[in-house]
Amino acid sequence: MKKVCSVLLLALLLACAAGAQDAKSHLKIGVMPKLIGIDFFNACETGAKKAGGELGVTVDFDGPVTSDVTLQAQLLETWIAKKYDAIAIAPNDKAAIAPVLQKARKRGIKVIAWDADAAENARDFFVNQCSSESVAKSLMDLMAQGAGPDAKYIIVTGTLTADNQNRWMAEMEKYRQTAYPNMKNLSETPKAPGEDQAMATQVTADCLKAYPDLKGIFAITSVALPGAAEALRKAGMADKVFLTGLATPKMMRDYVNDGTVKRFVLWNPVDLGYLAVYAAVATAKGELKPGATTFNAGHLGNVKVNGSEILLGDPIVFDKENIARFDF
Repeated sequence: MKKVCSVLLLALLLACAAGAQDAKSHLKIGVMPKLIGIDFFNACETGAKKAGGELGVTVDFDGPVTSDVTLQAQLLETWIAKKYDAIAIAPNDKAAIAPVLQKARKRGIKVIAWDADAAENARDFFVNQCSSESVAKSLMDLMAQGAGPDAKYIIVTGTLTADNQNRWMAEMEKYRQTAYPNMKNLSETPKAPGEDQAMATQVTADCLKAYPDLKGIFAITSVALPGAAEALRKAGMADKVFLTGLATPKMMRDYVNDGTVKRFVLWNPVDLGYLAVYAAVATAKGELKPGATTFNAGHLGNVKVNGSEILLGDPIVFDKENIARFDF
């Protein structure tokens, strides 16, 4: 009898240990966009959840309803307290969010920046959708094709603190100086209506009145471009002002089909969210470490790592010929 009890006790202890090991091996990943509720980040969520399902990890995709870094910090504190294994964040303000990300890393939580970079000492890796240079070149070349190499233009961005948008604008200006020196930016300070489509429409409408010699508009966020397109459509000026920028095909399909927007640029946001989760899980498991040159990311295959930057790929140019093929 005593021997039977000992065997049963041993079996119970082994079962408990196995259960504890399973709980420990089941990772929890927090994925935070700049804000929730817009098509671009909805598509990113689809990819993130798909990756989580393939990897057998829990993915919590959540963020503020406005592009507010303070609200991002508050949610991060909750995730830190819950001891998430990894956090993937698209920061609204890299400087303001750095202390909370550094706190997460000190607690042993791996940190991945995606969409927009964080301070290098506040994250492990950055998942970049495209190089800033390739985005800038694509946009400036489209403007030259659509409005001419001497076009006068303005830029409508999101916020003045978003690292990705600031990098794109810096590279656009650098490329303009060498490739299109006769182009002119009519407003040294970009228009920044926030991640608010209605405000982007209003800002663009104001610019169409304020700059009579305006020939081109760059709208470089996924809400700025459809917002600007709506203003251009209402003003009936699509044949006078060339508009391009960055947005999802789903948001731009009607504007492309009616000729308001001829061509614009983006990447696949579903793949961006997917890659962010694969990077977060690989880092949490110790499979992706400093010095790595590639890592496996599911259906994306072996993805290149350059230092601490992971690159998704090249920009895609959308127009009336191909836009129907994309469903994000």
